[in-house]
Amino acid sequence: MSGHTNNGQSNQAASAASLYRERDLIKVQRALISVSDKTGLLELAATLVASGVEIVSTGSTAATIREAGHDVTDVSAVTGFPESLDGRVKTLHPGVHAGILADLRLESHEAQLNDLGIAAFQLVVVNLYPFVETVESGAKPADVIEQIDIGGPALVRAAAKNHANVAIVVDPANYGELIAAVETGGSTLKLRQKLASLAFEHTADYDLSVSAWFTDNVYDQWEDDNEFLGGDPLDDDSAEEPEDDASVEDSPFPDGILIEAERNAILRYGENAHQAAALYVGEGGQGIAQALQLHGKEMSYNNYVDADAAVRAAYDFTEPAVAIVKHSNPCGIAVAAAKTPDSIASAHRRAHDCDPMSAFGGVIAANRPVTLAMAETVSHIFTEVLVAPGFEPEALTVLTAKKNIRLLELPADYERSSLELRQISGGLLVQETDTFEDFSSAGWALVAGPEADAATRTDLEFAWKACRSVKSNAILLAHGGASVGVGMGQVNRVDSCHLAVSRAADRAAGSVAASDAFFPFADGLQVLLDAGVTAVVQPGGSVRDEEVIAAATAAGVSMYFTGERHFFH
Repeated sequence: MSGHTNNGQSNQAASAASLYRERDLIKVQRALISVSDKTGLLELAATLVASGVEIVSTGSTAATIREAGHDVTDVSAVTGFPESLDGRVKTLHPGVHAGILADLRLESHEAQLNDLGIAAFQLVVVNLYPFVETVESGAKPADVIEQIDIGGPALVRAAAKNHANVAIVVDPANYGELIAAVETGGSTLKLRQKLASLAFEHTADYDLSVSAWFTDNVYDQWEDDNEFLGGDPLDDDSAEEPEDDASVEDSPFPDGILIEAERNAILRYGENAHQAAALYVGEGGQGIAQALQLHGKEMSYNNYVDADAAVRAAYDFTEPAVAIVKHSNPCGIAVAAAKTPDSIASAHRRAHDCDPMSAFGGVIAANRPVTLAMAETVSHIFTEVLVAPGFEPEALTVLTAKKNIRLLELPADYERSSLELRQISGGLLVQETDTFEDFSSAGWALVAGPEADAATRTDLEFAWKACRSVKSNAILLAHGGASVGVGMGQVNRVDSCHLAVSRAADRAAGSVAASDAFFPFADGLQVLLDAGVTAVVQPGGSVRDEEVIAAATAAGVSMYFTGERHFFH
């Protein structure tokens, strides 16, 4: 049954295809021109007139062509209807669109045009109202609304759909190619296909800009601009006030998300050599994707992922900080007091000392410009990427002597987005970025052991902040403002504790520990206690908190609950 149906469909398709007449080179005899950007307009019009092309045009475009001394037909003469509603309605008429959409490969379409007395167009030249420019000018919503083009996109899409018969040009940059085609006999199918692709890309970008403006601005400005659509829709006393529902009213999540990005680079490959990859850069972003590469081999997919993780970790701190990352996980994080001589070099040395073996071939991020002293240390360590907000000239001289190290300079106004997106099959997950800033121990609850002294509390605060850059389950041991052992990404917290202690070795004794989430049992904590950890910070909240507190109390170890966890998956 299904085979019979498919054969029938194939026969119908073949029959329909046989009705089409081949058309490659098409002489331009009639053109519709309606442009906001008048760049190159008169040169194009002169060429068309010299080639005997009838020009149909609208509004200011027609006036400009006519003032230059060229004959032009007003679109109202074609439609038999005047431009109306302050120019909102000009070309939305069968007399225009039938002439654009008629597929003259079909005799039936040609006959219908003749019966209707409508002449076909072979060329449409349209660029759209300056919506983006109007938004960027700071115009009021009512003025922005008027720059949402309706007829223009309809013309562009109609001509692009019918590219078998019509050439569509949306960018003055393509006028030269069009002029050459007109002067040599007409447009080829290959040219029309190329122009149609550019046209659909143009309208897609335009619609994204309009939709993004509505999402980001129109509702926020509704109450602030009394001219917008008559003012606040809730001014009517009979209107029902919305309920005070924080989950809706105060939600940071828009109803829709528009992701607009341009391809910036084709990468050598993805996570593995058999995977293709590319870098796309979002408009207005100020992150690792916008970093300026000063030296080294091309960045790879993995380089970008690790560099982003390293920058996240380093920029969690306001004091001079360095993070060293391998496979998206920190193998060393350290800070230095701003008054420390060459503080960023000091932070790097102490971050490196956490796990020198793992730091080999790692990615380094600093939240201060790289100094000569830091560069001299890094130059002796195999490093894939070094990213920072700047480099001293002497530091660049040292580092560029290393052929393969990639040096990236972050944008001066680097910032993390307020929302994070993660693709899953069939959709996206969106969450607020973990930019929790209150890491002061002042609000923590002491649940075991004696009150920690000032130095220990400072280390606990550092460890608590640093552990949120470690993949869960995360355990971070610290001493003196530097990590000394990191346990990350394990499927149970006990293994993470063993890993952190083994990485720290004898440095575990006297260190403090931070756990990104609660200890479900006392066994993980016991690993840390046995290694000589002197204080612990964790969120608390386990049903077995009392068992964990009892273990810390028995060991005489200070333990604080924060009431806030920091998972990082």
